[in-house]
Amino acid sequence: MTVPARATQPARRPRRGGQGALFLIALLLGGSGVIRLGLGADLALAKTQDAAPETGAAEGSACEPDGGALAMLDELRAREERLKQREAEVADRAQALSVAKSEIDGRLAELLAAEEKLSATLTLADDAADEDVARLVTVYEKMKPKDAASLFAEMDPDFAAGFVARMRPDAAAAVMAGLDPKEAYTISVVLAGRNANAPRE
Repeated sequence: MTVPARATQPARRPRRGGQGALFLIALLLGGSGVIRLGLGADLALAKTQDAAPETGAAEGSACEPDGGALAMLDELRAREERLKQREAEVADRAQALSVAKSEIDGRLAELLAAEEKLSATLTLADDAADEDVARLVTVYEKMKPKDAASLFAEMDPDFAAGFVARMRPDAAAAVMAGLDPKEAYTISVVLAGRNANAPRE
């Protein structure tokens, strides 16, 4: 059995005009999206810039120290100020001590100079006194023993013993012989006891 042949129809071709319209619509939609994306980015950037001071202020307020930190900072500053005052006081005291030391050193030098001068004066006076005593001893040695004995009898025993000790032994013996035995004994005791307390080696 034979199948009747179908009448062949020509194949339909797709319309090219439809594809072009779809492409154009897609292109317009894409451009619109790009434009909207750009406008949205500009708007977001503007909002970010407008919000930046507020953010900075918020950050600044967030960075501000609290009351306890401020009190501690004030305490540290006050302590530093007290330390500076103490350092200034110590420096003033050191300066005052330095001035006082200079004055004391100057006065001590003056005292030492005065002491040396006084010592020299005393030495001169002692030398002069020794010279005077030596002259008197020479005078008593040249006097007649009887006349010298009468003078020694009027002297204090300690004073007379000082002259007898400086005289030559022969002249002293002559004067002692002319004295009253009691007076001669007293002068002898003074002479014997003058060096009794002297240290012995």
